[in-house]
Amino acid sequence: MDRHDRSVSRTDTASRRRAAEAGSAIEKADPAVRTETPTERLDRLIQTAVAPVAGNLSPIALSLAFADWAWHLAASPGRQLELATLAAQLAADTLRLDNGTAHANGYHNDDPRFHAEEWDQWPFKLWRTGFHNAEAFWNEAAKVPGVTEHHGALVSFFARQYLDMMSPANRLNTNPVVLKNAIDSGGQALLRGWRNWLADFTRVPTPEDIANASRFVVGGNVAVTPGKVVLRNHLIELIRYAPQTEQVHPEPLLIVPSWIMKFYILDLSPHNSLVRYLVEHGHTVYMISWRNPDESDRELSMDDYLELGVLDAIGAVGADAGTDRIHAMGYCLGGTLLAIAAAALARTERVPGYEQLPELLSLTLLAAQVDFSSPGELGLFIDESQVNLLDHLTKGQGYLKGSQMAGSFQFLHTRDLVWTRRMREYLMGERGQGNDLMAWNADTTRLPARMHHEYLVALYLKNALAHARYMVGERSVSLNDLEMPMFMVSTERDHVSPWRSVYKLHRLTDAEITFVLTSGGHNGGIVAEPGRGNRRYRIATRAAHARWVGADHWLQAAESHEGSWWPAWQAWLAAHSSAPVKARPIPASHALSDAPGEYVMQRYPGE
Repeated sequence: MDRHDRSVSRTDTASRRRAAEAGSAIEKADPAVRTETPTERLDRLIQTAVAPVAGNLSPIALSLAFADWAWHLAASPGRQLELATLAAQLAADTLRLDNGTAHANGYHNDDPRFHAEEWDQWPFKLWRTGFHNAEAFWNEAAKVPGVTEHHGALVSFFARQYLDMMSPANRLNTNPVVLKNAIDSGGQALLRGWRNWLADFTRVPTPEDIANASRFVVGGNVAVTPGKVVLRNHLIELIRYAPQTEQVHPEPLLIVPSWIMKFYILDLSPHNSLVRYLVEHGHTVYMISWRNPDESDRELSMDDYLELGVLDAIGAVGADAGTDRIHAMGYCLGGTLLAIAAAALARTERVPGYEQLPELLSLTLLAAQVDFSSPGELGLFIDESQVNLLDHLTKGQGYLKGSQMAGSFQFLHTRDLVWTRRMREYLMGERGQGNDLMAWNADTTRLPARMHHEYLVALYLKNALAHARYMVGERSVSLNDLEMPMFMVSTERDHVSPWRSVYKLHRLTDAEITFVLTSGGHNGGIVAEPGRGNRRYRIATRAAHARWVGADHWLQAAESHEGSWWPAWQAWLAAHSSAPVKARPIPASHALSDAPGEYVMQRYPGE
């Protein structure tokens, strides 16, 4: 039996062991999967029936937040007087067409919705000024002493959502750009907009929609970097990409994408594929492709994702490449899981069954949090009440749908993803053509019920990993055990993993960290290939055991560069690798199928 066969055998053994341990132990583990009583089922059915009205957000959590704010405001006549005075000042500013700049609380921003010169005409400039001053008022009104930080942030956030919905840019009769377009097109723009709305409402696509949907095909013009699937278990396929240089660095790179996304965000079109860029620069790359779960996978746990996912992949990479040292990179929650795995492997006592895995020579984390104490606006939707509602949703289905998960992310960008898009498509009649990144974003995945509950509670609610209380096996893991050099990338406009939150790993380990802050958002900042315009990044390295430097001080001191961060990371990987050796083709005996494999193709009707 060769090393590859032993890796697959260990995977099968681990799967059988976990299956044997299932049953009553699983039912006791968490409320997402245990057997429910008739009264609990009644509660679940009622709450899940109401959930869609609130966008699958907990109406109880929202009500408590606004009640907290309202009661504290009612008990603060001095604060009421301050807000009344501010409202009067901003109302006067609106009549003077002044965006509140005469007052400290005035609000003026560079809002792209109002850039067109048509907004400088009356009465549109009056409505624009009034809207900006309304934003200024609510930005201040949400701040009431005594309100909990979480509730205050919720009130402020949903006040912004309401104002974005009421923006004069969203309506035909108050948007001068839309009116001009309607007149210039002889009404044809509104007719096209009506057709677009009807197609969305009836879910019967227009011919243009059908053409757009077929523009990007997985394995056709996206996810086309040549390679082979060299491992397949119940949860993952492991893809090894074929070498594209005569020589390669002997230490391979394992990439762990988040399981809430399809892996090919890192292998989009050939011109912006990070995988292709790496193999073209002499690296041997392996990629995990997560299975898209169904109802039968409701009991898959975080331990399953750690073992069947990351640990089995690490072992398979070492066996397939014939090496005992590898690099590893994780993206988003894949990076969080990889950090957990790395900390578990750094312990004196390793995970049973995985004692002989290859050494992690370096660790790269892309937009990945390990400290969830300040998770940004996404954290607004994760509290005990919301987790309870999500448990009810997943209890009935066995999983969380990709569309249900996407709703929370859409709340973070309603201005761009909802209102601006609807204005453009329904009022201007301009159907978005989309691109490969948008096509990938629409290719949603599911989350198993048990795993979803465990990661929300352990990471978001308890912040167990940052406090060295996250359990792997019978013992907790500590990030302070990590000693390998690390490369971290975060993005300036990341609402999912805010860069200051990502930066907190500096406080949790004494290892050497090279930290990069790049322009863009959670996805666009990562998919930032060389040659793409308007890209920049800052980079600085903290030596091992160096003094603590806060995020703001790091920002001031870090060196700024124009362009993509990819070459900087590739050079860092090369510097932490051995001298190149002759590239070896993928052995035919190790190939199970061609890349991109089968799991990435799993989709479900209506999702």
